[in-house]
Amino acid sequence: MDSQKDALQRIIATLANKNEELQNFIETLNHTLGRVQVNSTQVVSDLEEEFDTVYSILDEMKESMINTIKQETVRKSHELQNQLTQSTNALESAEELLEFANNALHIADEGEFTKAAKQIKDRVTMAPAFRLTMKPKATDNMTHLMVDFSQERQLLQGLKFLPVPRAPEIVLGDCLVIDNEVTVTWRIPVEDSKIDHYILEYRKTNHEGLPRVKDEQCWEVVDNIKTSEYTLQGLRFDTKFMNFRVRACNKAAAGDYSDPVTLETRAFNFGFDSTSSHLNLKVEDRSVEWDPQGGKGVDSKVKGKENKGRSGTPSPKRTSVTRSPAPRGARDRFTGESYTVLGDTSIESGQHYWEVKPQKDCKSYSVGLAYRNLGKFDQLGKTNTTWCIHVNNWLQNSFAAKHNNKAKNLDVPVPDSIGIYCDFDRGQLSFYNAENKQLLHTFKVRFTQPVVPAFMVWCGGLTLSTGLQIPSAVRSFQKTENGLGGSNSSISQQDPSVACDICFYDKLPSVDSSLMP
Repeated sequence: MDSQKDALQRIIATLANKNEELQNFIETLNHTLGRVQVNSTQVVSDLEEEFDTVYSILDEMKESMINTIKQETVRKSHELQNQLTQSTNALESAEELLEFANNALHIADEGEFTKAAKQIKDRVTMAPAFRLTMKPKATDNMTHLMVDFSQERQLLQGLKFLPVPRAPEIVLGDCLVIDNEVTVTWRIPVEDSKIDHYILEYRKTNHEGLPRVKDEQCWEVVDNIKTSEYTLQGLRFDTKFMNFRVRACNKAAAGDYSDPVTLETRAFNFGFDSTSSHLNLKVEDRSVEWDPQGGKGVDSKVKGKENKGRSGTPSPKRTSVTRSPAPRGARDRFTGESYTVLGDTSIESGQHYWEVKPQKDCKSYSVGLAYRNLGKFDQLGKTNTTWCIHVNNWLQNSFAAKHNNKAKNLDVPVPDSIGIYCDFDRGQLSFYNAENKQLLHTFKVRFTQPVVPAFMVWCGGLTLSTGLQIPSAVRSFQKTENGLGGSNSSISQQDPSVACDICFYDKLPSVDSSLMP
């Protein structure tokens, strides 16, 4: 009976998955159907615009050529008219001279005849008719301004729709996800020399498999890609997956999208748990800042009761505002001198990485890990359930790794930002310079229960960066270190359930006095 129920449950699960796939496919078809008419109207409008452009170009060229013909006509007419005027004037002068010469033949007086003959000779020598060129300066030929449209006519008659580029194929094996960058590579099934550029689209999702029409994320677009590869840089992986698709474009048309692919982009995401933070800390999702005015209005009698039997520094009253429950379960806020806030997500297995950047004028801060049962008066590094590195810039400067109220001074410059790497299964907590990935310190721990990121801030603030993959440089370093059999931790674990693989100093300097004013 039980086996039949299990088999029936598997069938039901299969049917439910198939129903979900069909529903998604129906939504895709309805969406595509609605877009057909919209896209059809758009391409008609584009085609009319292209033809209008051609008509406009032809009209402009026609007008320009007509003007050229008119200018040539005016030029030739002007030259021929000048020649005609000059020739007419020369003819009139020649006819007058001819008449004068004929009359001279009838002069009887020898002296008068000689004088007339000399005069005629001089006038003939200077006559315009003998200086004119008897060839027209312009011809009546206008064939040099004729246009042959035979080739263009053939081209226009052969005009067809520009072939739409084929859909590219994303080469899944060549795609790379590393260091919060994603490189997507694709190819065209058939060589196409007319492709001008590519358009890459991507979106984040928590659904594995094909993208959904009603996905919670919109597609983001990268246009005008000239190569068949593109790298998205500086990403924050705040979802489990990313969908990608690409299309090719020529001068006139964009082709179909490639089949979408889904790449895994898992990373450790968390924020500050405001329900745990000290009242003197102003907490937002990705930042925490010291606020000396926090909790000023609480009743002093209540504060006195809370701090009875503890140090003389009064502790803020527990807040009464409504808050969402933390993953660690409800707990009291940190109080007293424990200016602490925890992360809102616990670590129970696997490898994780995040970074913290302090404000430049921050006087004191700590970053590390803690068990979830950390007491509300406990300070990071002073218990056997917390591990951290501490930076102090007040009165005296110090940079130390702390655990169980013991410290090891770190003889390296304090970085501008710190990377924290946790390998829960191997029991390893390492701190890095986030910029150059220089190892600052490593704890070797046998974790016996889940841990949470932990932070202490006094007179300053911290900015948290999560959604980060483990940097390749850190992975390579950890692989090398594990291969060599350990790391350079030097702070002891007094908890017998916690092991440390390196010997430790008999006496280590305490930095408690430099933590708080």
